[in-house]
Amino acid sequence: MPLPGEHIPPGTADWRTPDARRWLDAAPARWARPVWALPVLVASLVWDIAAAPVAPCTTAAPCGTDWPGLGTVVVLLLTLYWVWRQPRLALAGLAVTLAGLAAEDGSAATLGEPSRLVLLLAAAFTAAGLVHRLTVAGRQRALALEAAGPVVQPLPAAARTFRRGRLSFVLAALLLAVAGFGYWQVQQVVDAYEERAAAATHLSGRVTALEGDEDDVGVLVVEAGGRTRRFETAFPEDFPVGSRVDVVVDGDWAALVAEPYDAFGWELLVLGGSVSGLAFLVNGADGRARSERLRRGPLPVLNVLVREDHDDGRTWVFAADDPDGLRPILHFHSLYAAEEDGDGGGEEGEDGRGAGDGPAGLAGLGRAAEILRGAGPRPPLREAVLYGVPYAGAEVAFVAREDADDPEVSVECSVTAVKPAVPGRGERGPRRRGGQGPQRSVDEIAAGMAPAAGPRMWGAHGFSRAVGLGLLLVQGGGIWAALDEGPSWTWLWPALGLPWLVTAVATALTWRITADRDGLWVTGAWRVRRVPWDVITSVRHSDDGIRVERAEGSPVGISPTGWAWLERRTGREPRAGRAVEEVRALLLRPELRPLEEAPTGRQGVPVGPPLVALSVLWGAAVLLLL
Repeated sequence: MPLPGEHIPPGTADWRTPDARRWLDAAPARWARPVWALPVLVASLVWDIAAAPVAPCTTAAPCGTDWPGLGTVVVLLLTLYWVWRQPRLALAGLAVTLAGLAAEDGSAATLGEPSRLVLLLAAAFTAAGLVHRLTVAGRQRALALEAAGPVVQPLPAAARTFRRGRLSFVLAALLLAVAGFGYWQVQQVVDAYEERAAAATHLSGRVTALEGDEDDVGVLVVEAGGRTRRFETAFPEDFPVGSRVDVVVDGDWAALVAEPYDAFGWELLVLGGSVSGLAFLVNGADGRARSERLRRGPLPVLNVLVREDHDDGRTWVFAADDPDGLRPILHFHSLYAAEEDGDGGGEEGEDGRGAGDGPAGLAGLGRAAEILRGAGPRPPLREAVLYGVPYAGAEVAFVAREDADDPEVSVECSVTAVKPAVPGRGERGPRRRGGQGPQRSVDEIAAGMAPAAGPRMWGAHGFSRAVGLGLLLVQGGGIWAALDEGPSWTWLWPALGLPWLVTAVATALTWRITADRDGLWVTGAWRVRRVPWDVITSVRHSDDGIRVERAEGSPVGISPTGWAWLERRTGREPRAGRAVEEVRALLLRPELRPLEEAPTGRQGVPVGPPLVALSVLWGAAVLLLL
């Protein structure tokens, strides 16, 4: 879809394939991707925490609220998130964390512990990846500037009113308020204990027994002041039988001095609210700062091609001399910008960044929702002018036509950072469907399909059944865990999750699509649905499901149908993807359709209802075994 010449600034350079390949070659190396660093760092942290000695609760050092320790955990969790999203902040977080460890234990002790040494090595590997990502981003910036040449242009007026991060700031305020409320509640618990303990009688007692079974010892029996009292404890190993403990007593109320109160729930609320609130706050501030930098002055411009991914609405950028869209260069999510009076509003996009308000902004949201639903035809390649310097983590805007029948153009701004379409990632662009290989033509598929009189069937296979069996084990384990402690509010969780699990298990184990003379029989978890050929508009496949679009009514879908990612990793073609290709060929080539109707026995049988009965029997058996 060409862009009218009056909307292409004079002197705009084409971003051609040789320059684009040089830009892609400067993308971060595989070893520096967060997908490798994060698991290593998390595993080393878990080992270090498990191996670290825990100071016992004593009268001199009671186990109360440790705000400095909680703050360290907040920084640590934010650092793990920033490794993925914010390299510069992640480097700062790693430095603060390692400095805190060295100050707490000393450098000699740090290097003497194997778990701590592994943590240092993991942090060094992570830091090297972060520095590498920042370095190559600068290299990509230089290459993009070289490709764009000396021409610079002001950002379109609509993009200058585009505001970002408002929803992030609102969510951050709400979550930090929740954290503040949790902190206030903890202080209420602490103040109430201290006030009552100040007026209470202090006694010394002896632990006479530990009550509970082998897996759940949590009640101390203490003899103090001529009476026997029971105290719940989170650390029974700190109070062996026969040891002395101090208690405070005020009438019927009594507490261990070493474990004076339990505010863990409120502390967990403070932790969750602080981490999520600060993450949203930083995302909002970062998105706002990046968009401000984009509007600061004239920008380099590049002539490119763009296309929205039909599966997730992501915008993919191609070289100007790649009219077939064979090799994407970069990708990001974008939304419309509207020229407005005054300050534009914002709604969040991914990564805490916002979209423009107003009619055009709402239209953009509607178009994005349509794309995410997979509605309509596949979006075309559009000629566009890209404003800004593209590099990993950058923000850009572009101008392109929205409709082939309308010469007017639209302005769209990125609402996520630019990411290079590196091999293994970019190959999942719009030229591929849901992560499959390159989409084959109907003629190529039809050439391998001989006409047949009988119905054609596609159904659950090894990988799909493996997914179903794995989910079945999760379902059985969840029922056992929920019922293990008898009736309680925890029964709510399996009640909420079981419908989805039963549907997923039944579909993965026995899904089937049968094509006959008149249409498709689609067998899901609960029923077999008939879809005539003349109402089918398209058949689509994603990594975990198949969807048949109809001219009228909602789509007919089944999910999950396997694990396409694992099938490709093991060198196999995803069975569900092959089924979709062949069904699409039958849809577009009526001469290949079966000549007979499918008998009842070949239409498939839903196993959702029997699976519900099996789950009920399993739950009854668990209750009887308890």
